[in-house]
Amino acid sequence: QVQVVESGGGLVQAGGSLRLSCAASGRTFGTSVTGWFRQAPGKEREFVAAINRNVGRTYYADSVKDRFTISRDNAKNTINLQMNSLKPEDTAVYYCAVGGGTYYSTRGYDYWGQGTQVTVSS
Repeated sequence: QVQVVESGGGLVQAGGSLRLSCAASGRTFGTSVTGWFRQAPGKEREFVAAINRNVGRTYYADSVKDRFTISRDNAKNTINLQMNSLKPEDTAVYYCAVGGGTYYSTRGYDYWGQGTQVTVSS
């Protein structure tokens, strides 16, 4: 089993920054990709960013490119999502997931965290 825990959500004004962290523990063998998704009320869960932990390659949704950065913190064994220049439309519950499939699809992930709320006020 793999446990996934997110942290770092909160309330921020438009233009501000937040950093989310994701910690995965347990049998992570075979789950080379860590991804961040988000889900706003009444909308489907959508891909935000992902990283292949083995080679360090990163992937971003067009809506967050150049504003968000996904990275590894090897010392803390976490995957972080630095979110800058936040907009009200970034408001959502953000989920971290680990898996080994297609990075931009929810079906590519086997284990999910409970989510953390990010609210951006205008």
